[in-house]
Amino acid sequence: MARRKSIEIKGVNHHGTIPIPLGAKVGRFVFSSAIAGVDPAIGKIPDEPEKQIELVFDHVHRFMEVAGGTSADIGRMTVYLQDEQYRDLVNQAWVSMFPDAANRPARHTVVKDLRAGALVQVEITAVLREEA
Repeated sequence: MARRKSIEIKGVNHHGTIPIPLGAKVGRFVFSSAIAGVDPAIGKIPDEPEKQIELVFDHVHRFMEVAGGTSADIGRMTVYLQDEQYRDLVNQAWVSMFPDAANRPARHTVVKDLRAGALVQVEITAVLREEA
């Protein structure tokens, strides 16, 4: 059995166009590629920033479930914003996912040009409680 296992979420992956998984698991360690606010029902990123951010955080939750963990296992999240104006919306979703200020992962936010209409993307690193 391979030590590394790819992680995919149906409807959110790269749709076979890019040979990169949504993430990978090595033992108890979980690493994501960029997770964008793709609407799995249509396979595209919606225009509305609020909807994109909602989808991104939903995908993080689903990604961690597929990996065998929960958001409590996330140690670090890097947030990429198309524009600084979306930081407050991300902060709202952040506090919703991690309501306890004494129990949040590390986070770094970067403003940069994103592709395919994305206004926000995240990458996560997590450590699962037990190897699943």
